Amino acid sequence: MSLQNTNITSKNYKKLSIQVSLSGFSYCCFDTLNNFITSFKEIQFDTSGKTAKIEDLFSNAFKNNPELKESYDDVMVIHTNNLSTFVPTALFDENYLGSYLQYTTKVFETDFFTFDRIPNYQMNTVYIPYVNINNFLIDNVGSFNYKHANSILVEKILDNSRNNDDKKMVVNFNSGNFEIIVVQNQKLLLFNSFEYQTPEDFIYYILFTAEQLSMNPESFKLELLGTITESDPFYEIAYKYIRHISFLDVTTVKEKNSFTTAQNQKHYILFQS
Repeated sequence: MSLQNTNITSKNYKKLSIQVSLSGFSYCCFDTLNNFITSFKEIQFDTSGKTAKIEDLFSNAFKNNPELKESYDDVMVIHTNNLSTFVPTALFDENYLGSYLQYTTKVFETDFFTFDRIPNYQMNTVYIPYVNINNFLIDNVGSFNYKHANSILVEKILDNSRNNDDKKMVVNFNSGNFEIIVVQNQKLLLFNSFEYQTPEDFIYYILFTAEQLSMNPESFKLELLGTITESDPFYEIAYKYIRHISFLDVTTVKEKNSFTTAQNQKHYILFQS
C-alpha cells in the first residue's frame, strides 16, 4: 500500500524503513547503491504515568532523532500488530476485507482494512494498519509505502524453505506475544499469533501446534527468531521438549550490515524491508 504527498526531491540513494507499534518503533537507513544498512535505532515509548497520544510520542521521537527528517528516495513503514490474517488469492475479494479478520480478531465498522499482495505465494495479508500513525508519518516523512510485518516475515521464511520437503516450525518471539509459522517447501501450512505470560504458556502453544500438524517433537526442526536468547527460560523449556532446536540462520542478512547476530535476529523483519 502506498501513501503519497506532493513533495519531490532529487535522488540521493537512501532509503528509510520504520517498523511501528503502539509501544515504540525502530528504524534503519539503507545505502541503496551498495545495498547496505548504514544505521538503525530502536525507540521505546515511556507509557507509564500520564497517558500520551501516540502521535505526540512519535512527534517527540522525531524531534530527538534528526536522521528521521532527512531526505530519502524511498520510505517503507512496517505495521506490527496481531490484527492480520493470510488469505489465498483464489479465495480473496478485496471488497470483503473485514470478513477475513472477524474470526480472528474483534473488528468494528469504523476500522480501516487493507492488504498486501504476496504474488509469489498466491496469497494476501489482510490487516488493520495504524491509521493515526500513517497520518502522522505522511506529514513528517512525505510519501511512503507500507506493509504488515507478517507479510515480510512469512515471505522470507517461505523463500528460505525452498527444496526442503520436511515441515519446519519458526517462532518469532517478542515481548508478550509470538508468532508460529510452519512451512514445507515454500508452502505455508500454518500461521498464528499467541500471547503468553510464562514459559509454560510458550511451550504449550508450540507442542499443541505440532500435535495438530502431526509433527513429532523428536524429529521436526524448530527455529527461533526475535528477542529470545539461549539464557532465556523460554529457550530452556523449548530445548527440554524439542530435540532439534536452533536459531534461524541470519548469515545472509548480516552480509548487508555490520550489526551482531542477536541484532539481526531481533530486527529480522526491519532489516529485510
